[in-house]
Amino acid sequence: MTNNSLCDLQQAVQQIIPNATLCPQSLPDTPIQLYLIDETFNQQPLESDVIQRIWQDTPYWIFCWASGLAMAQWLLQHPEIVKDKTVADFGAGSGVVAIAAKMAGAKQVICCDIDAVSLQACRANADLNQVELDYLDDLYKLKSVDVLLAADVLYDQSNRFFLDEFLKFADEVWVADSRVKNFSHPQYQKIAEHTATTVPDMDEANEFRNVSFYWHRPD
Repeated sequence: MTNNSLCDLQQAVQQIIPNATLCPQSLPDTPIQLYLIDETFNQQPLESDVIQRIWQDTPYWIFCWASGLAMAQWLLQHPEIVKDKTVADFGAGSGVVAIAAKMAGAKQVICCDIDAVSLQACRANADLNQVELDYLDDLYKLKSVDVLLAADVLYDQSNRFFLDEFLKFADEVWVADSRVKNFSHPQYQKIAEHTATTVPDMDEANEFRNVSFYWHRPD
C-alpha cells in the first residue's frame, strides 16, 4: 500500500470523525492485521455533528466487527469450507473475511461492497496481509461462485431480502450474525455459535459478542 493510499483513507475517516487516525492492528487468534481506527477515538465524547455524520455515512470498514472477526477465525479453523474454491465476500467492509478465505486456501476471493472507500480499504488490507483479492461494487455483477460469505449484514431489517438473493449466486452460503435474534429462514440452518469482540473494542453488550453461523447448501 502506498503512502498516498493510506493518506486517502485517513482523509476519508477524518471527513466524518476529525482527528481520528488509522493504524495496523492485529486481530486475536488470527495472523491478520487490518488498518482500523485507533482505539483512543472513543476516549472522549464526540460532538453531536460528528455523531450525526457517523449515522448518515457510517464508515463500517474502520472497525473489524465481531461477526467478521468470528467468521475469519472460523474459516481459518475450517479451511475446507473455501479451499480451492471461488468465493465472494458480500458487504466486505474491511475485507477481513475475504483475507481469511484467501489465507485458508481459496482459489479466488471477490470482495463485494457498494461503498467505494470500503473497497479501497479492502485493497489496502489485502496488501498489508500480502494476499491477492478481486473487487466488485455490485452483487448483481457477480458471476456464480462456489461459496458466498456474509458477515454482519443483517443489522438493517431492509437487508434481510439478501438471504434469498444470495442463493442466486452460490450453492453454498455462510452467514455470520450477532444482531438478529430468533433468526429463521427455511433455506438456512444454524450450525454453530462463536464469541468475538469488535476491534477496536467498543464495549458492546455481551449479546452482540455472541455470533451465530448459518449455512445453506442444496440437499
